[in-house]
Amino acid sequence: MCFDGNSVRKMDDKMDRTPASMGRFSYEGLDRVMHEKARLGILSSLAVNEGGLLFNDLKQLCSLTDGNLNRHLVVLSEAGLVESWKAQQGSRPHTMYRLSPGGRQRFTEYIGVLEGIVAKAQSRAQSKTTQQRSSEGWSTT
Repeated sequence: MCFDGNSVRKMDDKMDRTPASMGRFSYEGLDRVMHEKARLGILSSLAVNEGGLLFNDLKQLCSLTDGNLNRHLVVLSEAGLVESWKAQQGSRPHTMYRLSPGGRQRFTEYIGVLEGIVAKAQSRAQSKTTQQRSSEGWSTT
């Protein structure tokens, strides 16, 4: 997943959560911090690599530049979703990232919300297809 170049802004926890302030997401539970395409890719990569990933490995997996990845990781860290550790290996510094325990729980809940949306959409599409066939004289056997 890659970032499309739009600016990133931090979501303030004290922001008004009324429907008008929720922006373009019409489902409650779609957390803007996680829902951005690049951040969802980062979180997904960290979710399947429980021991964590080095910055360069994460950069390669998500196809992000150093600057884009760093900015997204700052937002995710400030939201308490990601933890990091710095270590020196030879003369080179390395930074390891992983989901925080709370971040793993929030990400799992978020995936549940997405699964619910997909299930509802599939159900509605199936119902609409069945209704359309019935109205056209098709039987449902």
